[in-house]
Amino acid sequence: MEPAGPGPRQAREPLRDLRGALRAVLARVRGQTFKATSQEATKLSLAFSRPPLPSAEDCRKLSEDVQNAILAVATVYYSLPKGQGTTLRKMVRDATTEVVEGMIQLTETILNTPLESLTQEQLISTGSVWEACEQASNLPQDNQAAVVSALAAYLGVVKDALEEMEHALVEGRDPYSDIMEDEELGFRGNRDTYWSEADRKLLGPCMGLMKASKACLKKVLGVVKAHGKASSSEQIAQLDDLADIANEISPSVDELALSMYPPMNQLAVRLNAAKLASVLKKVLEITKTSHVCPPSEEGWVQFLTGAVEHNMDKIKNFTQGEL
Repeated sequence: MEPAGPGPRQAREPLRDLRGALRAVLARVRGQTFKATSQEATKLSLAFSRPPLPSAEDCRKLSEDVQNAILAVATVYYSLPKGQGTTLRKMVRDATTEVVEGMIQLTETILNTPLESLTQEQLISTGSVWEACEQASNLPQDNQAAVVSALAAYLGVVKDALEEMEHALVEGRDPYSDIMEDEELGFRGNRDTYWSEADRKLLGPCMGLMKASKACLKKVLGVVKAHGKASSSEQIAQLDDLADIANEISPSVDELALSMYPPMNQLAVRLNAAKLASVLKKVLEITKTSHVCPPSEEGWVQFLTGAVEHNMDKIKNFTQGEL
């Protein structure tokens, strides 16, 4: 009897090893490409910063070298298969664009600079190319890492918005609360500069929604880090869907926050809160149905969904008279 052959999973193991090796090679190629571009920017800048100026032939060679380096940068993006994920492709595209635009700016600066001098503008332009190349060489290797990077950025913006609003609430008490109304004043100062008692009631659940936004992004980031994979087209597509809808949280938080400042339009607050609640519920729904959310993670999804609905119900109750 012949021995049984390897199982399907075991038979594919060498392919997984190959994929890992190829990704490592791709990362090195990317790094070398951007490093070479950074070096060409340095050579170009130095050539026109001191006498003697390069000859026409040297200038042509410098220009060709820069152009070849930039074409290699563009190839990094165009050679990336679409199936690798839209989040990753967008990051690579944005990074390569920054490098190309930086090199254009450096070229224009040199053209507009007096010959045989190194100006502050030229130093800044050269440094901008270096920085763009450095950032590009540290791009994520796959869509899972790209989505982790994107979610972390979204979380940072929402944290800042929440801290700013918390600070405003501390500072934003009625500045005229210690002045009694009398016949001369008629009213206490400008009511447009502070929140009324009804406004302050509404602020509570609005802050609850903003805090739920932060918690949502933090938890989604955690499960994508822990369980996210980019091994199949389905997993890659799920990660992209999650990144796309999560990208709507920050602008929705900002719109709600802006409408919360005095003078408050309570109907506008209600509409902006409803939009944010809708986005959050969509994020949680997509998370729950994707591969990043095993049964062990479903508890917090349910909890946050309930928190969003609870705060939104309060906002509706407080603004019933505005409809």
